[in-house]
Amino acid sequence: MSLDHILLGLLRDPATGYDLKSAFSERIRHFWSAELSQIYPALKRLEQRHMLRSRVEPSPKGPNRKIYTLTDAGRAELERWLGGGPAVGTERFAYLAQLYFMDAVGDFRETRAFMTELRDHLTRWLAQLRSFERELIDAHGDPERYGDAGFHRFATLRMGIHSIGSKVAWCDETLAAIDRRLAARSGGEAAAGPALGQPAAASHPRASEAVVGEEARAGVPETVSGVRETVAGVPEAVADVPEAVVGVPETRAGDREGRS
Repeated sequence: MSLDHILLGLLRDPATGYDLKSAFSERIRHFWSAELSQIYPALKRLEQRHMLRSRVEPSPKGPNRKIYTLTDAGRAELERWLGGGPAVGTERFAYLAQLYFMDAVGDFRETRAFMTELRDHLTRWLAQLRSFERELIDAHGDPERYGDAGFHRFATLRMGIHSIGSKVAWCDETLAAIDRRLAARSGGEAAAGPALGQPAAASHPRASEAVVGEEARAGVPETVSGVRETVAGVPEAVADVPEAVVGVPETRAGDREGRS
């Protein structure tokens, strides 16, 4: 996945660079983040490749603003990317890199403090995601009746809930392994772990597994901000669902965004 493709997806609706920054901060930061220093060069690059066009128009506040719009070439590239299968193996998680090298600190109490802080962060994030899911269903009903845009956005929310939940469980597992190791050391036992790839000692059968973070356990970038906008647009994206499919009258507005 690249920033260029994320911008092409967001620009199905014309937007300014500031609008796009707001979208990253408020709507999609649970899986992608970007700063203006990254957004504007990418917009310029996409315009040079004729995937976007821009126009300048007066702003109700301040100087004129530049509006970016997707071109036919940009829409074709977006569809090519979406049709290319899942982009896996591209995830990067800074906290796992920190944990990987934490032995350089030389104090397992620091590792424990690090993991405790991470668990607290993830627990708060998970609670917010679950709260938003409940609010969304209370307000808009059965997700099976959402329009195309709402369906896909709700699916990303569910991915966040599953992923963060697994990370919290991993934190608990790792903290338990750290506590066993600290207890062993305070009792005078040697607790130096085996080299990566070697079996753990019998007294600590899961130590090496717990200490080494696996990228496969993580699924979305680390952030709490913007959770309530995770599936922005769902109210207007609740579907016209044929009676033949769900057996109920069509009572919701059409999924314009999902079909644009």
